[in-house]
Amino acid sequence: MPDLPELAYNADGLVPCIVQDADSREVLMMAWMNEQSLRLTLEQRTTWFWSRSRQELWHKGATSGNTQRLAELRYDCDADALLALVHPAGPACHTGERSCFYRVLD
Repeated sequence: MPDLPELAYNADGLVPCIVQDADSREVLMMAWMNEQSLRLTLEQRTTWFWSRSRQELWHKGATSGNTQRLAELRYDCDADALLALVHPAGPACHTGERSCFYRVLD
């Protein structure tokens, strides 16, 4: 396992992760990662997050089957945000929408 970069985690030990379709480049969702979920994502090449509401690790697709196979994980210039490029197996949103960003503000 390679060393992780010095990420700027927030006070709760979390960093936001934008999830994007590796092929279409559509933004699918945003979720939070802690160091453990980041390591699991890199080791297993599938996305893991930290659920703030349940206060536990969350393997994307564990119950729905809508997994996200990791193609690449990037971090930004300030090291305070992640970008996961994935190959999704189904919708990203719990509503059944392909992307969590399906609503428009007017």
